This record gives sequence, C-alpha cells and structure tokens, in this order.
Amino acid sequence: MRIGELAERAGVSTRTLRYYESRGLLPARRAVNGYRLYGDDDLRLVEQIRTLQDFGFGLEETRPFVECLQAGHPAGDACPASLDVYRKKLAELDVLIDELQAVRDQVGAQLVRAEAQLPGGPEPRCELRGSG
Repeated sequence: MRIGELAERAGVSTRTLRYYESRGLLPARRAVNGYRLYGDDDLRLVEQIRTLQDFGFGLEETRPFVECLQAGHPAGDACPASLDVYRKKLAELDVLIDELQAVRDQVGAQLVRAEAQLPGGPEPRCELRGSG
C-alpha cells in the first residue's frame, strides 16, 4: 500500500508517517517510481506506536516495542527492552499518582479549613425552586 492508504488505515496523517520514518521507527521501502510502499506489518507498527502514545508513552519509548515487532514477536512487548520500558513507565506513573494524591489531600484539607471558618459550619446547599 502507498503512504496515503497506510495513513488512512492507521488513522494518522501522511506527515506523521514521514516523521516516524525520519525517526527510524517505520521502514522506508520505495517502488521503482519512488513511491513509498508499506505492508500490513507496517500498519501493525503504526498501530503499536499510536496505542502506546495514547497510553502516555513518548515516541522514543515506543522504539523497543517496534523493534520487538520487527523481530517477529506478534505482541511487540515480549522482549526484555519492552518490559523495561513498561517497568519505567509504571514507576513514573506511581510517582505521578503519589503527587496527585498529595495535592488532593492538600485541597481537601483547605476545604475542611475553609468550611470550618463559616459561621454555623458548612454552608447549606442551594436547591432549585420552581417559580410560581
């Protein structure tokens, strides 16, 4: 398939595919007339990259998964380098979760403090009343 068809099937732009090619993530095969040619394996590579990016992986973090697919592993994550990236990403996520929990705790404490300053305790909730 040509670049436009791959882009359409993968749900990305041709510019994105050229970028992946320039970064060495997508192999560039050319027909005699100079057109880029791609196969179903290339579609699988692009889908893997997009899925990982949707999960928050950076483009360079997708490289071990692409290389694993290119080495013939159907899932793309059955290689030691892919597993290392998963482990690093989980560690990063754990740090972010801890940071967010700390912020949430601070905001909750501020809410409790602010409510305690109200005369008579927390303000009653307003209810909508029908006119008439």
